[in-house]
Amino acid sequence: MRRQGAFLAVLFFLLMYLAVPAPIMAAAMEEKTLIYDDAKLLTPEQYQELNTMANQYGAKRETDIIIITSNNDQNVDVQKMTENFYDEHGPGYDKSHGNAVILTLDMRNRDVYLAGFYKAEQVLGDGRLDKIRGKITSDLSSGDYKQAFETYIKISYKYMGFKPGVNPDNVLFNIWFQLGGALAIGGIAVGIMAYRSGGRVTVNRQTYEDASSSGILDRQDQYIRTTVTKHKIEKSSGRSSGGGGGGISGGGHSHSGSRGKF
Repeated sequence: MRRQGAFLAVLFFLLMYLAVPAPIMAAAMEEKTLIYDDAKLLTPEQYQELNTMANQYGAKRETDIIIITSNNDQNVDVQKMTENFYDEHGPGYDKSHGNAVILTLDMRNRDVYLAGFYKAEQVLGDGRLDKIRGKITSDLSSGDYKQAFETYIKISYKYMGFKPGVNPDNVLFNIWFQLGGALAIGGIAVGIMAYRSGGRVTVNRQTYEDASSSGILDRQDQYIRTTVTKHKIEKSSGRSSGGGGGGISGGGHSHSGSRGKF
């Protein structure tokens, strides 16, 4: 009986192993290192939480979502630093030098650079990376690095779900806007049905109006005054200015890009 029970237990675990797809099994067994916090901006708990999040969201888009922080002791340009990392480490979801989006912080010069490599170069082009950078700059400036990195991971994941050329921030893609629109349309339809159910009103102004004696007695236009209002156009005082763009790394890898200050 014991041998039979042991045999059934082994058979059960074997069937469970075969039933789970290999990629899912591999992901459950090993977690990639996607956060390189050389500047020590995160606590161990924050690091682990963000690294797990980057692994989970990246797997859904088959793209490595990477974060690099550096004190930049050698004073290397932030774009060059990002390109060198991709050339030397060769990140990619399922192969070396594959799909990857990288956020690099240069703490020495307060520079930030985002780059999309391989397929991420198309779905996260310069314009979309500019948008992502704009959404995290205020948190970076205030030192809330965990929140900035979390936003970067989630927005990168969201934007990669839209085809190139589509504005991912279009209000039509907002779920609350869609629900509100559906409720409004439903309300209008119910209102029309309720109005029609009460019957038509046949009495109007012509019912009591004597056309032979009704008319306009007098008309007069009187000019009063002209008012001119001036508004001062304020210039942006934020530190998110920048832009830049992509390029080609020393290893010959093309990428999109966005850079700025924080």
